[in-house]
Amino acid sequence: MPELPEVETTLRGIAPHVVGARITAVEVRERRLRWPVPRTVDALEGSRIVSAGRRGKYLLLEVEGQGTLILHLGMSGSLRLVDPGADWRRHDHLAIRLASGRELRLHDPRRFGCVLFTRRDPERHKLLRELGPEPLGEDFDADYLLAAARGRKLAIKQFIMNSHMVVGVGNIYACEALFLAGIHPARAAGRISRARMAALVAAIRKVLAQSIAQGGTTLRDFLREDGQPGYFKQSLRVYDREGEPCPACGGAVRRIVQTGRSTFYCPRCQR
Repeated sequence: MPELPEVETTLRGIAPHVVGARITAVEVRERRLRWPVPRTVDALEGSRIVSAGRRGKYLLLEVEGQGTLILHLGMSGSLRLVDPGADWRRHDHLAIRLASGRELRLHDPRRFGCVLFTRRDPERHKLLRELGPEPLGEDFDADYLLAAARGRKLAIKQFIMNSHMVVGVGNIYACEALFLAGIHPARAAGRISRARMAALVAAIRKVLAQSIAQGGTTLRDFLREDGQPGYFKQSLRVYDREGEPCPACGGAVRRIVQTGRSTFYCPRCQR
């Protein structure tokens, strides 16, 4: 599914075109997403988008004098800016028309995404209020991670993929960060030293920043907002490379399954 770097890439792509733009119309062709699209979204015609942000994997579009649109791309969704009169594709469910003439369209084949609206502080919304810190933010550091993991027997990979601990570290990025930090993915979170936690924090930041810079990870369903694929997959060190040589030691990369997800790691380099 689109992960934090893919969502950040989408945000950076659409923000220059939507911030400050006036909404001239909203067309909803399919309300049955993960949750029904509320009728309040239809009533935003004439309002101006004053800011665009992200919290975890949620995109936040603040509408002047109204509230905030909360969008999630689900398992296979994407947001694209299209020219006026562009043909609607199958699985295009919603369009926000802008005064510029362009449209922001939500495409979601599996309909696991969402378009919601809140008039309150979006940070207080039930989907956002219990999220952990942003991995690229100042609140995410070794001391925080060490304290959160204290006494936890949960495997470190599952721990850092828990959005209540830290947001946006999906399966691919967890594998890559643990490899860079030299930590075995099955090691108990509570048995990792502060020094190794510091290395893990640095690795998570590095992997996510690299992915954002390269446009996200190329997955089956993800395309950037301009329709072009991301290229971070070319830089993956261990993910989806079972049996291939480890880029650090030359040993074979292994795969195990943790809570139903494939984990790739180097048994020599990760302890």
